[in-house]
Amino acid sequence: MKSRQQRLAAVLAILIGISLFQTTLAQDAKQPNKMKILIHITSGPENPTKAALGFLMAKTAVEEGHSVSLFLAGDGVQLFRNEVLDNLAGLGTGKLREHYDAIIKGGGRFYLSGMSSKARGVSEADLKDKPAEFAMPKVLLQLSIDSDRMFVY
Repeated sequence: MKSRQQRLAAVLAILIGISLFQTTLAQDAKQPNKMKILIHITSGPENPTKAALGFLMAKTAVEEGHSVSLFLAGDGVQLFRNEVLDNLAGLGTGKLREHYDAIIKGGGRFYLSGMSSKARGVSEADLKDKPAEFAMPKVLLQLSIDSDRMFVY
């Protein structure tokens, strides 16, 4: 027969275990799993609402604590020019510069299609002091494979 001390110690251990389990559950509820999100944007200044929507989605994801990469291709590479960043606003989807700044603040990373950039005159000067790099299609493929979710605009 167990002594009274042993029974109390066992009950105490069980209560501590339950308490730790509940604390872990509460923390998990507050911090959902961090996901890798890829936003692929091919829309450019000719479709400001759709282009800004892609940036808004990326901004929202970084604000929710997710890891975000954006791959700009086609006309989307033009969004990276400062004059476009500073002036483009989508109808109901916000200002591109505000979204861009929040994405950068949240650790977002940009990739621009090298072929699309060359065809549209986007150069190294447009990437200066920005967390971005030119990339080939195999980078887009690898980012999409590595991502938990992918959105296309």
